Amino acid sequence: MKIGFLLFENVTQLDFTAPFEVFARMPEAEILLISKNMNAVKSDKGLSVLPTHTFENCPQLDLICVPGGGGISDVIEDEPSLKFLKKQAQNAKYITSVCTGSIVLAVAGLLDGYKATTHWLSIDLLKKFNKIEVIEERVVKDRNRFTGGGVTAGIDFALAITAEIYGENIAKEIQLMIEYNPQPPFKSGSPKLVDIEILDKVVSSRKEIQNQRLKQIDRIIASK
Repeated sequence: MKIGFLLFENVTQLDFTAPFEVFARMPEAEILLISKNMNAVKSDKGLSVLPTHTFENCPQLDLICVPGGGGISDVIEDEPSLKFLKKQAQNAKYITSVCTGSIVLAVAGLLDGYKATTHWLSIDLLKKFNKIEVIEERVVKDRNRFTGGGVTAGIDFALAITAEIYGENIAKEIQLMIEYNPQPPFKSGSPKLVDIEILDKVVSSRKEIQNQRLKQIDRIIASK
């Protein structure tokens, strides 16, 4: 089972390292970290990761996963990245994303006619693509498309895919091995749960970048 993560500058590391941990425990799984070149890729919080493959030498993947992060603003206008995804999607068994990676899949046209989700702050961005049915859930499955919500949803997302491929018992074994038994100290992990003043502060802090991305996506859609 060849599983590939698309890496790019300013990726959110937990978007791929969380599902990486789950996928790497699948029976006979091979994990590939794919980037435009073999240079170290720096995440949006400074962690550097070395790719294992480039677009040119990457074999056909069974599962392709696109994580999110600030770097998607560049990826959605990077033709080599989009071309690579479209090519892999022709024969991949599963096309997936975590967080705002779904925006990349949407720009590539790989979510047209499918249900999908993304980070709660970017739901409005995904809704710009009128061929996608946007669902505000932690994990959304539609045929061979799996999309996860923000960051930590990548664990749930990967366990759901594991259950799809290998059955629930294997997924449960992996969940037990990684002791995934979330008991968060605060009920603030969702906009539906957090105090309104905290929600407003977070939304306000991201307003500029979200508006920039809305304009960018409007421009990309209009150019097609």
